[in-house]
Amino acid sequence: MRALRGARPATQRRTLISAGSVRRPLVLAFAVVPHEHQGNIPVDEMWTVSPRSESGPDGGRLQTGRWNKAPAELLDLLQLATELAAQAGRVHAAGARGSLQIETKSSSTDMVSQVDREAERLIVDGLRQARPDDAILAEEGSAREGTSGVRWVIDPLDGTTNFVYGYAAYGVSVAVEVDGVAKVGVVLDSANGLAYEAIAGHGAWCGEQRLAVREQTDLSHALLATGFSYDADERRRAGVALGCILGRVRDIRRSGSAALDLCHLAAGRVDGYYEVGLSPWDHAAGAVIAREAGADVRYLAASSARGQVVVAAYPRLMPSLLALLAEAGVVSTP
Repeated sequence: MRALRGARPATQRRTLISAGSVRRPLVLAFAVVPHEHQGNIPVDEMWTVSPRSESGPDGGRLQTGRWNKAPAELLDLLQLATELAAQAGRVHAAGARGSLQIETKSSSTDMVSQVDREAERLIVDGLRQARPDDAILAEEGSAREGTSGVRWVIDPLDGTTNFVYGYAAYGVSVAVEVDGVAKVGVVLDSANGLAYEAIAGHGAWCGEQRLAVREQTDLSHALLATGFSYDADERRRAGVALGCILGRVRDIRRSGSAALDLCHLAAGRVDGYYEVGLSPWDHAAGAVIAREAGADVRYLAASSARGQVVVAAYPRLMPSLLALLAEAGVVSTP
């Protein structure tokens, strides 16, 4: 793999998270805290960090064996993505303790808060300092062209409605594309203290657990995840399709976060996933994680609604799932 352009030398990079006076690369240690109790717990107790090992030839890069064959350039991108996601997670934790300033975007049900914007600002500021030549695409409007061949695709708070309601299914999604191909995915489930990470070609992990999709081949026994558009007409169409699908599968789950749905697929908590009309920041990181856990992830034309349909499942389940989605009017062709 060629050396990536746009990174500052390691000696010039700002450490994005600190623990006391330690100034070296860090790894997250998460505490699982129910959302209803977050307001009573100091942020620093919810989000703690510990320094990475500095032994070995990489001098402090990610030292776990899981990434020992990954290119150094991708390890650097993964580490930065993880650190920035942790910073944004702290913004989530702080925001859960105070009052929220809510506005709407595409519809009256599409909410955005100051927490979304502050988390995005923090991530984007960190990228501007660490990798000033990289491109950026983020949900709340941050966009920048780059010259390095690297683009960061960011959802600073995926699951805003859940966050506003105190429903513990929201997080940070950070994907890194190299020459137009997603190579790194990090999804931080900030409601539950779980970090999902993947490097293309080198697997996906959550903590010390290697992720692998459930090898479900029988559609009638498949637990599916999905989500719904903010547009009222498209929600009605999704409801009609769901009526066709629900009697043909084990059951349906709807978390309200596309990034987490894809991570749940990767972890074997659901067997398949589909959703219409997502934006790149909704699925970019989760798709890397799901693929590296063994899922088949596809982008198909929607039959009646706007945009694409993201469909993901164990490869041997995919043909029957696509046939059902076509029958239900979700995708135009199986």
